[in-house]
Amino acid sequence: MYSAIAKNKRNTVIIIALFLLIIGGLGYLASIIYRSWSIVIITLIVAIAYALIQYFAASGQALAMSGAREIQKRDNPRLWRVVENLSITTGTPMPKVYVIDDPAPNAFATGRDPQHAIVAATTGLLDLMDDAELEGVMAHEIGHVRNYDIRVSMIVFGLVVAVGFIADMFLRMAFFGRNNNNQNPIVLVFGLVAIIVAPIVATVVQLAVSRQREYLADATGAMTTRHPDALASALEKLGAYGRPLQKQSTSMAHMWIADPNKPGIMDRLFATHPPIPDRVKRLHDMGGSF
Repeated sequence: MYSAIAKNKRNTVIIIALFLLIIGGLGYLASIIYRSWSIVIITLIVAIAYALIQYFAASGQALAMSGAREIQKRDNPRLWRVVENLSITTGTPMPKVYVIDDPAPNAFATGRDPQHAIVAATTGLLDLMDDAELEGVMAHEIGHVRNYDIRVSMIVFGLVVAVGFIADMFLRMAFFGRNNNNQNPIVLVFGLVAIIVAPIVATVVQLAVSRQREYLADATGAMTTRHPDALASALEKLGAYGRPLQKQSTSMAHMWIADPNKPGIMDRLFATHPPIPDRVKRLHDMGGSF
């Protein structure tokens, strides 16, 4: 557990460095194309400022996009007690608890650290899961909090959006700018290709991080409850449910316990979650070791 937390903190630094490298590279290419070295500095400053804003504001954005509302114990004693018991068991500060009025079963966690954490569940999840399954799902979400996945997720989210925004801005400058008449066409083409590819690379990095986070949170949740088969059963129910969330947002798809967008076969490369059958198998294998 502690090694996983330490690894996530190291990954945060590595991810930030990687994204700054991508963003700096975009700025460097743009500076060559437009012959202005100040573009590199401006690009990095804008990207870092945006990432910092996202670090503090992303939780509120996620709650607003999902339509979540905060509850107290009297509003939903069942969900509150599950989260409270898990917090006591793990020694984690009690997170704020939210409910989302949506028939599709799902849940997510957000926040910048365990002291500022939030867990949310849909009404569909509360209706579909029995007590053991609900405990497994919320243990998974508490696992994200304990492992500092929520911090990694928010930083990656902010930087991915920053890469996309900067790349889009440079593309518009390339097509509508007036200073490219004397530019070497090979350099211009190479720069444009890099600007188009950069957001794709950034997204793939985001998705790879997200998939590993889900495996780790599954394992953390199973170790907490000592009942991995309950979480496996919950995941099977989530996989069998045929309809997506009413309020979908691709920008926060990676935050949910199950992909809310129901990607098809062609979308698997860019899926935010590992396949549910793989997750279920790992949990059943864990169950045999208890």
